[in-house]
Amino acid sequence: MEYEYWMAKIRKLSDQKKILLKKYMKSGEKVYYIEETELQKIEFLNEKEKNTIRQAHKERNVKEQYEILMKKDIRLILWGTKEYPEKLMEIPDPPYALYVKGNLPAEHVPAMAIVGARRCTPYGEKYALEFGKALAEYGVQIISGLARGVDGIGQRGALMGKGKTFAILGCGVDICYPKEHIGLYTDILEQGGGIISEQPPGTPPLPQHFPKRNRIISGLSDNVLVIEARERSGSLITADMALEQGKDVYALPGPVNSSFSQGCNSLIWQGAGVLLSPEILLEELQIKGPGLYKNSDKNQKMLESPENIVYSCVGLYPKSVSQLMEETKLQPEKILNLLVSLELQGYIREISKNYYIKAK
Repeated sequence: MEYEYWMAKIRKLSDQKKILLKKYMKSGEKVYYIEETELQKIEFLNEKEKNTIRQAHKERNVKEQYEILMKKDIRLILWGTKEYPEKLMEIPDPPYALYVKGNLPAEHVPAMAIVGARRCTPYGEKYALEFGKALAEYGVQIISGLARGVDGIGQRGALMGKGKTFAILGCGVDICYPKEHIGLYTDILEQGGGIISEQPPGTPPLPQHFPKRNRIISGLSDNVLVIEARERSGSLITADMALEQGKDVYALPGPVNSSFSQGCNSLIWQGAGVLLSPEILLEELQIKGPGLYKNSDKNQKMLESPENIVYSCVGLYPKSVSQLMEETKLQPEKILNLLVSLELQGYIREISKNYYIKAK
């Protein structure tokens, strides 16, 4: 596999050309040891691409590099092999190689992408968490990009729903980006999910990698859910790629005067499905599960109490007591009592003095 790794890492050779080269030469080792006369005969490579291969031949520590990969518990999965995802084989521009920590999504289990704004509003935060959690409780795998905002919140919701989620990175899988999501990165692996990238280990999170990785997010998914997106955003790129791949796109409607909802409202106007609730989506897609999303008596009681007013305002990002007072319009003594009650029941956590986040 060391020569396959060597070939996969040749940066200035496109995935399409690597696939053609693999079909023609049968193995990375044969490409590594190809004679100049044979290289010259390959008609689908132009002179620049042939020079790229010649330069790559100068690498001499091929085995050592592959051993480092193995020590990091990173798997290399190549196009055309048994492990390679069937869904990616069907897209127009499949990645030649995938680097994986943990697992790949199961092939015959429903999978949905949850994507959206990095700087999402409390409205987007609420529904990203709700859809991620509810879908995971019904056994749906959640695919996203580990990004700030909707992506990360949807994946955290999936973990809260005791499900599996898979992060597609725009950098090497040995790099957690953004850094503050290291806890989420670790939890994804511990709960049986996976961290996936087409970029070799050690690759930094360069801007040009992110639009490209979006085709993998949509490619691994059966449907794409967009929860808050500006008029021009990476989430809409993912939606466009999903449509090109023949996938259905759903969007969360929002206020017409909100810039964070312009992209979603535009998608709905163009014919995207409307996200009204997880139950309606599950029913529409005919996904049947154990019914874990239905409220227990405890949750139902909470929904009928003032505690829910406070709980609905607490999110995955810390909020101060003063912020919660402003949002709920409750008196200081009342809100403090409710915060104590919610914390004792395990619904929220105080992470620093007077700052709270959701616990479930």
